Amino acid sequence: MTTAPITRKWHTTAEVAAMLGFGLSKTKMLVLTGEIRSVKVGRNRRILPAWVDEYVQRCAAEAEAAGEWAA
Repeated sequence: MTTAPITRKWHTTAEVAAMLGFGLSKTKMLVLTGEIRSVKVGRNRRILPAWVDEYVQRCAAEAEAAGEWAA
């Protein structure tokens, strides 16, 4: 019987901060203000990978619309 490896379903706030290259304080603020969606699991916040992608895509779209996108 072959089993597939388990892939991460959730990320911690610290993991998301590292992925985005942000500090932990900035990332926690983005989570608390709803800029990055999250759910509370027990005492901890967890973030789906798709929600991180959603935040990055939204930032890129806003930068492009504002003409801030460097070519």
